[in-house]
Amino acid sequence: MTRLTPNTFGTFATRRFWALAGLCALQAVAIQSAHAADTSPAQQLNHWTAQAGAPAKADRGQALFNQRQGGEWSCASCHGTPPTAQGKHASTGKAIAPLAPAFNAKAFTDTAKVDKWFKRNCKDVFSRECSAQEKADVLAYLIQLKP
Repeated sequence: MTRLTPNTFGTFATRRFWALAGLCALQAVAIQSAHAADTSPAQQLNHWTAQAGAPAKADRGQALFNQRQGGEWSCASCHGTPPTAQGKHASTGKAIAPLAPAFNAKAFTDTAKVDKWFKRNCKDVFSRECSAQEKADVLAYLIQLKP
């Protein structure tokens, strides 16, 4: 029979290190779970369609997405045409994940991020916030893009 001694499982410092490492790992999992998807592209489309009070139209969304608005940018300036591959920010060059949900499983699955990016990008492209109808139309266009 093996007798357990204080050094069987390492020194106190080693045991303490592994205990803290385990706690950190658990906390990381908890934080990641807190940021899990809370919506889907279909739920977002239903939400904006209901707010708009009219059906979304993919062809109208495609035209809106590709048309330069007032300035020099369109949605497609950064997200590409069609937005099914990695895009690149027009001024910073930063990589942007594909926008179409069929090409990016995380697209339109976090309500806070969706609201943040629509607000920011609409102000950049249109110099105003997008209407619920515009959001619904653009999302209808993006959802219909398939591999």
